[in-house]
Amino acid sequence: MIPARPYAFAIDRLRKAGLRPTRQRLALLRLMFDGGDRHVTAEQLHAEALAAKLRVSLATVYNTLNQFTAAGLLREVVVEAGRSYFDTNTSDHHHFFFEASGRLQDIPGADLKVSDLPPPPAGTTVSRVDVIVRVKSPDNN
Repeated sequence: MIPARPYAFAIDRLRKAGLRPTRQRLALLRLMFDGGDRHVTAEQLHAEALAAKLRVSLATVYNTLNQFTAAGLLREVVVEAGRSYFDTNTSDHHHFFFEASGRLQDIPGADLKVSDLPPPPAGTTVSRVDVIVRVKSPDNN
Protein backbone atom coordinates (compact mmCIF):
# COMPACT_ATOMS: atom_id res chain seq x y z
CA MET A 1 0.00 0.00 0.00
CA ILE A 2 1.30 3.47 -0.90
CA PRO A 3 1.35 5.83 2.10
CA ALA A 4 -0.72 9.01 1.77
CA ARG A 5 1.09 12.30 1.42
CA PRO A 6 1.20 14.09 4.80
CA TYR A 7 -0.84 17.06 3.56
CA ALA A 8 -3.23 15.15 1.26
CA PHE A 9 -6.20 15.50 3.62
CA ALA A 10 -5.59 19.23 4.12
CA ILE A 11 -5.07 19.89 0.40
CA ASP A 12 -8.28 18.05 -0.46
CA ARG A 13 -10.26 19.87 2.24
CA LEU A 14 -9.05 23.30 1.10
CA ARG A 15 -9.75 22.59 -2.57
CA LYS A 16 -13.26 21.32 -1.81
CA ALA A 17 -13.87 24.57 0.11
CA GLY A 18 -12.71 26.60 -2.89
CA LEU A 19 -9.48 27.77 -1.27
CA ARG A 20 -6.02 27.58 -2.79
CA PRO A 21 -3.79 25.31 -0.64
CA THR A 22 -1.01 27.74 0.27
CA ARG A 23 1.75 26.72 2.66
CA GLN A 24 0.31 28.82 5.49
CA ARG A 25 -3.27 27.64 4.98
CA LEU A 26 -2.12 24.02 4.96
CA ALA A 27 -0.10 24.44 8.13
CA LEU A 28 -2.87 26.27 9.98
CA LEU A 29 -5.51 23.79 8.81
CA ARG A 30 -3.45 20.91 10.14
CA LEU A 31 -2.94 22.66 13.48
CA MET A 32 -6.70 23.23 13.73
CA PHE A 33 -7.92 19.80 12.64
CA ASP A 34 -5.26 17.23 13.55
CA GLY A 35 -6.43 17.12 17.19
CA GLY A 36 -10.15 16.52 16.63
CA ASP A 37 -12.91 19.00 17.46
CA ARG A 38 -11.69 22.07 19.31
CA HIS A 39 -12.30 25.74 20.04
CA VAL A 40 -9.41 28.18 19.64
CA THR A 41 -8.89 31.91 19.47
CA ALA A 42 -6.69 33.46 16.81
CA GLU A 43 -4.14 34.27 19.51
CA GLN A 44 -4.06 30.65 20.69
CA LEU A 45 -3.58 29.36 17.15
CA HIS A 46 -0.86 31.95 16.52
CA ALA A 47 0.99 30.77 19.64
CA GLU A 48 0.66 27.14 18.48
CA ALA A 49 1.99 28.10 15.05
CA LEU A 50 5.00 29.86 16.56
CA ALA A 51 5.67 26.87 18.84
CA ALA A 52 5.58 24.64 15.73
CA LYS A 53 8.19 26.94 14.11
CA LEU A 54 5.72 28.28 11.55
CA ARG A 55 6.53 31.80 10.45
CA VAL A 56 3.12 33.42 10.35
CA SER A 57 1.83 36.77 11.58
CA LEU A 58 -1.19 37.19 13.84
CA ALA A 59 -2.89 39.13 11.02
CA THR A 60 -2.41 36.15 8.68
CA VAL A 61 -3.89 33.83 11.30
CA TYR A 62 -6.95 36.09 11.64
CA ASN A 63 -7.34 36.34 7.86
CA THR A 64 -6.99 32.60 7.41
CA LEU A 65 -9.50 31.79 10.18
CA ASN A 66 -11.97 34.21 8.62
CA GLN A 67 -11.43 32.59 5.19
CA PHE A 68 -11.94 29.12 6.68
CA THR A 69 -15.13 30.33 8.37
CA ALA A 70 -16.49 31.90 5.17
CA ALA A 71 -15.72 28.64 3.32
CA GLY A 72 -17.63 26.59 5.92
CA LEU A 73 -14.59 24.82 7.39
CA LEU A 74 -14.99 26.52 10.77
CA ARG A 75 -17.70 28.18 12.79
CA GLU A 76 -17.06 31.43 14.65
CA VAL A 77 -18.46 31.60 18.19
CA VAL A 78 -18.62 35.16 19.53
CA VAL A 79 -18.78 35.02 23.33
CA GLU A 80 -18.60 38.78 23.85
CA ALA A 81 -17.61 41.88 21.91
CA GLY A 82 -14.07 41.41 20.63
CA ARG A 83 -13.78 37.81 21.85
CA SER A 84 -14.30 35.04 19.31
CA TYR A 85 -13.46 31.37 19.22
CA PHE A 86 -13.20 29.28 16.08
CA ASP A 87 -14.87 25.89 16.27
CA THR A 88 -13.87 22.94 14.10
CA ASN A 89 -17.26 21.32 14.78
CA THR A 90 -19.63 22.88 12.24
CA SER A 91 -22.57 20.62 13.08
CA ASP A 92 -25.73 21.95 14.76
CA HIS A 93 -24.75 22.46 18.40
CA HIS A 94 -24.50 25.02 21.19
CA HIS A 95 -21.95 25.89 23.90
CA PHE A 96 -21.27 26.22 27.59
CA PHE A 97 -18.91 29.15 28.20
CA PHE A 98 -16.92 28.89 31.41
CA GLU A 99 -16.50 32.54 32.39
CA ALA A 100 -13.53 32.10 34.73
CA SER A 101 -11.35 30.07 32.35
CA GLY A 102 -12.72 31.19 28.99
CA ARG A 103 -13.23 27.56 27.96
CA LEU A 104 -16.00 26.47 25.61
CA GLN A 105 -17.69 23.08 25.79
CA ASP A 106 -20.08 21.70 23.19
CA ILE A 107 -23.74 21.06 23.93
CA PRO A 108 -25.20 18.67 21.33
CA GLY A 109 -27.90 20.38 19.28
CA ALA A 110 -30.49 17.75 20.21
CA ASP A 111 -29.90 18.41 23.93
CA LEU A 112 -31.34 21.92 23.80
CA LYS A 113 -34.76 23.00 22.58
CA VAL A 114 -35.43 26.64 21.70
CA SER A 115 -39.09 27.56 21.46
CA ASP A 116 -41.29 30.62 21.11
CA LEU A 117 -38.95 32.52 18.84
CA PRO A 118 -40.39 35.80 17.62
CA PRO A 119 -41.17 35.89 13.91
CA PRO A 120 -38.19 37.04 11.86
CA PRO A 121 -38.33 40.42 10.11
CA ALA A 122 -40.29 40.55 6.87
CA GLY A 123 -38.48 38.97 3.94
CA THR A 124 -36.13 36.89 6.13
CA THR A 125 -36.01 33.38 7.59
CA VAL A 126 -34.20 32.00 10.61
CA SER A 127 -31.10 30.15 9.38
CA ARG A 128 -29.75 28.99 12.73
CA VAL A 129 -30.03 29.67 16.46
CA ASP A 130 -26.80 29.76 18.47
CA VAL A 131 -27.05 29.46 22.25
CA ILE A 132 -24.18 30.19 24.61
CA VAL A 133 -24.87 29.19 28.22
CA ARG A 134 -22.52 31.10 30.52
CA VAL A 135 -21.50 29.18 33.62
CA LYS A 136 -19.41 29.94 36.67
CA SER A 137 -18.49 28.02 39.76
CA PRO A 138 -19.93 29.20 43.10
CA ASP A 139 -16.54 30.51 44.28
CA ASN A 140 -16.15 32.73 41.17
CA ASN A 141 -18.86 35.28 41.89
